[in-house]
Amino acid sequence: MFTTLLKSPIPFSSSFNSTQNPSKTQKGNHSFNKNSKFSVSKTHRNGPIKMPTPPWMKGPLLLQPDEVLNASKPTTKRSSNNNSKAPEKALFGKESGVRGKKVMKKIIRDVEKLQGNGVLDDNQIGKFEEFEIGNWLEEIGSDGEVKKFDRKMPWVREEEKVVFRRMKKEKVLTQAEIILDNDLLERLRKKAMRMRKWVKVMKAGVTQAVVDEIRLVWRNNELVMLKFGVPLCRNMDRASEIVEMKTGGLVVWCKKDVLVVYRGQNHWLTSNGRRVFSNLVSDNNSTMSQEKSNASTWGRSLNGEDRDENNQPVVGSLYERETDRLLDGLGPRFIDWWMRKPLPVDADLLPEVVPGFRPPTRLSPPKTRPKLTDEELTNLRKLAHPLPFHFALGRNRNLQGLANAILKLWEKSLIAKIAIKWGAQNTDNEQMANELKDLTGGVLLLRNKFLIIFYRGKDFLPQGVANSVMEREMALRRCQLIEEDARVKVAETFQVANEPLAKTSTVGTLAEFQDIQTKYGVLEKENNELEIQIEAQKENLERELRNQERKLAILNVKIEKSATKLAKLNSSWQTAEPDLDLETITEEERECLRKIGLKLSSCLLLGRRGVFNGVIEGVHQHWKHREVVKVITMQRAFLRVIYTAKMLVAESGGILVSVEKLKEGHAIIIYRGKNYRRPSKLMTDHLLTKREALQRSIELQRIGSLKFFAYQRRQAILDLKLKLAKLEEQGVASPQG
Repeated sequence: MFTTLLKSPIPFSSSFNSTQNPSKTQKGNHSFNKNSKFSVSKTHRNGPIKMPTPPWMKGPLLLQPDEVLNASKPTTKRSSNNNSKAPEKALFGKESGVRGKKVMKKIIRDVEKLQGNGVLDDNQIGKFEEFEIGNWLEEIGSDGEVKKFDRKMPWVREEEKVVFRRMKKEKVLTQAEIILDNDLLERLRKKAMRMRKWVKVMKAGVTQAVVDEIRLVWRNNELVMLKFGVPLCRNMDRASEIVEMKTGGLVVWCKKDVLVVYRGQNHWLTSNGRRVFSNLVSDNNSTMSQEKSNASTWGRSLNGEDRDENNQPVVGSLYERETDRLLDGLGPRFIDWWMRKPLPVDADLLPEVVPGFRPPTRLSPPKTRPKLTDEELTNLRKLAHPLPFHFALGRNRNLQGLANAILKLWEKSLIAKIAIKWGAQNTDNEQMANELKDLTGGVLLLRNKFLIIFYRGKDFLPQGVANSVMEREMALRRCQLIEEDARVKVAETFQVANEPLAKTSTVGTLAEFQDIQTKYGVLEKENNELEIQIEAQKENLERELRNQERKLAILNVKIEKSATKLAKLNSSWQTAEPDLDLETITEEERECLRKIGLKLSSCLLLGRRGVFNGVIEGVHQHWKHREVVKVITMQRAFLRVIYTAKMLVAESGGILVSVEKLKEGHAIIIYRGKNYRRPSKLMTDHLLTKREALQRSIELQRIGSLKFFAYQRRQAILDLKLKLAKLEEQGVASPQG
């Protein structure tokens, strides 16, 4: 039978597709059978087909015709539906690119699509589920054993990394939500939304006047609306706490800068009109509030809230607890604080005068200057910016209590940050800062109308360190006295017997030094201090004198340069000689022309350039259409105005009618004359041009200013010389005294 199968006349291509072109099929088979090593046996139409085998397979490979893939090129056109892929294309087809995430994702999508379309049969699905893709590849060892790869394939997704997301902030239940019933709370909130009248809370905060006004509104209404201004409008949570604490009400609704406060269910008025609150709540409300509080406590415990040694929940964040620990013992807190917690110390409640208070002892470390550099000052300001406020201050004077508290704070912190209260009357941050600087000796880092920041300084000594320094100095003095006593005893032992004890020499002893200091130390100290002060003042005056003389020399050089430029400009023009044969007009004509000139709406403005060739051209252009021209000048000195008028008459050849004082300046009215003839050339050559006239005006202004400043320098030099002469007289008289 096997021989019969090999001699079967059925061609190999007929097992793939019987509809193909015979000529092409024979040609393809002929080329395929040329391979001497691999050949396919000719079988019947429904018989098995012998396929080429790899070198390591000993037996033949026989496959059924339906199990063999069609490797020939199809002659039919491709379908227009590009989305439909053949199963073998999805598994074995080439993809764009050789490697990368994009290619691997595309392969995975194709495999998943095959699974979804049910292309794989049950056996293949079972095998696919049994083995992982990474274990499909096998390796033939030298001993013939098959070894499996346990490595992960590139397209195998790694396990998801653990990402700790930031937990959402738990919503804290308000007092109204804990105490009040839900139906009642909903009714109050709907009513609050319709309210249109409110009580205004100003900068000073929730004062006693605001509390009294709230109680007055509560007499007739169960709700009152509060509208907050700066600074409480910036922190409405803090505003709610202050209102509930001072009034005893419950905040049921909040929007932007508005709060609505409920007076409570058990509210009534006493005979004095004051508010009385009952601490007892109905059983229903108490049960509901207990359940809500338990639920909130349970939620906080689940979130891992900090607890103390007694397993009680810790109130406040670590930031608040550390600041409270820092401020404990410094004084009462400021309950009207408008920013976030912790609350600062209320400096106005501290004592104004502290008995026995004195500025602290200061001592700089060796080779250290107490003055701050610019870089250190900048760094300290940056360091102080995120720190909380330690004190809130509202008065300008009598700050010994605050200074004492600042000194205690400086033992734990480098910086003291003081906030100035909003709404406090007549606050002066400069006076506050100066008094605190005198009392504490600190370094002022920053001061404005909102805050004051002090640094304790490099030479600050805490109280314990200052006491240790004083004890050390006292110990050194005791040692000096002990050494002196020992020296005296030794001197008494080795003295000559015939020489009396009273004549014992004290040369080089501590007693001699103390005697000299007692007799002459004060006088020499006073004389030395006076001489040092005189020498310092003399040195300052001499330095200032040299500075003024140098500035005067610079001004003189500038004056010479300006005068040279001005002389050059003045030499380039000359005024015209006045015409002796002038035309005369009567007084009636003059008055008539003056009125006509004042009524003229068109005029010629004369600016800082003065009279130049363009002005004369403008005068002639005016005279082309009318007999009178009105020239307005901004010069203030009347003599300068008269000089300008005479110059205009001489250059234009007209007749001066009058010079009038107007609101915007002086008006010069010029009549052209009865025998006026328009010149052939309007612009004259002997006057300055417009640019040269501007340069001349600038140089005149410059030289005037320079001469004024030079005069001031000369006066200052004379005053300094007089002061220097007086100091020299004092220096000569002091040694004689």
